[in-house]
Amino acid sequence: MTPEMIISNAKVLTMDAGRPRAEAVAFAGGRILAVGSQAEVEALAGQGTWVVDAGGRTLLPGFVESHLHLVLGGNELSQLQLGGVSGFEELARMFRAFAAKNPGLPLLMAQGAAYEILEHPVTRHDLDKVIADRPIAMMAPDHHTVWANTAALTAAGLLHGGEMPAGHVVVMGEDGTATGELLEFEAFSPVLALTGDLHLQLGIATGGEPDPWPSAEQRAKDKEKVAAGLAHCAMHGITSMVNMDGNRYTCVMLKEMEAEGRLTARVKVPFHFKPHMELTELDRASAMAKEFTGEWVTSGFVKMFQDGVVDSRTAYMLHDYPRTTERGSPLFEPERFKEICREISARDLQIAVHAIGDGAVRQTIDGYEAARRPDLRHRIEHIELIDRADVPRLGALGITASVQPPHPPGAMDFPMSTMSHVFHKHRWKDAYLTRTLADHGAHLAFASDWPVTDVSVMRGIQAALTRMPYEGCQDERVSLMECLHAYTAGGAWAAHMEGLTGTLREGMAADLVLIDGDIEAIPAERLGQTGIALTIAGGRVTHDPAGMAGSVA
Repeated sequence: MTPEMIISNAKVLTMDAGRPRAEAVAFAGGRILAVGSQAEVEALAGQGTWVVDAGGRTLLPGFVESHLHLVLGGNELSQLQLGGVSGFEELARMFRAFAAKNPGLPLLMAQGAAYEILEHPVTRHDLDKVIADRPIAMMAPDHHTVWANTAALTAAGLLHGGEMPAGHVVVMGEDGTATGELLEFEAFSPVLALTGDLHLQLGIATGGEPDPWPSAEQRAKDKEKVAAGLAHCAMHGITSMVNMDGNRYTCVMLKEMEAEGRLTARVKVPFHFKPHMELTELDRASAMAKEFTGEWVTSGFVKMFQDGVVDSRTAYMLHDYPRTTERGSPLFEPERFKEICREISARDLQIAVHAIGDGAVRQTIDGYEAARRPDLRHRIEHIELIDRADVPRLGALGITASVQPPHPPGAMDFPMSTMSHVFHKHRWKDAYLTRTLADHGAHLAFASDWPVTDVSVMRGIQAALTRMPYEGCQDERVSLMECLHAYTAGGAWAAHMEGLTGTLREGMAADLVLIDGDIEAIPAERLGQTGIALTIAGGRVTHDPAGMAGSVA
């Protein structure tokens, strides 16, 4: 077969242990035809082959984003962004400008509001001073807390509270009305419903499906939001992703986009199992796994939440948080969780569990140990604190540590102040481990958790390489090659996609990313400013800002 494209004069890092380096790659029909020296690969060129001179740039397998929220992220691109905003005056100015530009929105929704955005805990009265006559709300970066004004709480029917499942809280004031703080999905979903987009969050919020099923017109609107998210990811070299929100409706939308030629990344979508569900609900997970088996849209795994997040102190800890007797609580009872893990494993489905506190991490490991299926590559998402006794258990049980280099406070965008608020100083050595987990045999898969943090893989790599050890703690950085592996081959392995993507070798999918420079020569503190020169997914150019791929794009 004659190559459609050859990328030559490149510093090729294949992530293939058998041939780790090369100079050129040729592909056609969505598959890699050859990886080798510039001379031997260019000799394959025929009439119509487009040869791209990489100019010494680094060519890698397309990035595998192991934990993001594609639909939520795409939806949020059009909302108000409050990242980096601090103080009432700036908050009010931005909200009022956004309101003026969007007079018809039923809810003025903002994203990225830091927990310390004001000098005191935010209340509905603070937001009423920003805008009182329209519903407004803002989401914390971790997506586990929302603050709403009185108009939004009233419209959502929450001003006087509401019955919620365990772990989901409408915070109430001494006067018997809601303070405006809403913890976890079920508590703030009535506010989000005001946008008309709540059906996009049903998977992660309730594990349910839209009812009634969205019309073709509604699906078209929803797919535009997905397309925006896909384009945003392609800009950052992402060609495969594990989407941690979603349901069957998400898969259907993605399959429609694939048929329409609009799907620019491989997407794996979970079935969300919630604490209120009976085990028979897993029939839906098995059905999704059977229905979606292609190279672009797959399911085959079950996502669960074991706890919340540290900032709102809903993460489940083995010991009390600083200056309080709170320690959070698990969302699943321990023995029932083991039963669920055994049932999911018996169906040959993978499990991914959000576990942030050391109590949640231990309970999750216990569940995986009870299931006894290391071949399924069960994963733990986040692992922000872990008891030292549990560290070697990940490697011993074949558990993947799906962690996010941008998350440790001080590493990228999250402030260091979080550490003293939620972790005792003597436990800092057990927080946000990466090197330690890898040294004890855990498989690493890296991600951003976008839109919780910036989806930029290059910024994530910089965060992983430049993160400073916490005071009195060990250095948790990994090497550049280990980092790149966790964003490519490691992520593909964790997603059961290693036979398709994650490495550059003959027969693999033509998923590639060309870095705008030599990644081994760029100082670590400048990697986040390094652009993506070319992204190719399945042989299709999905990002080409300088027109390097010419007519092929």
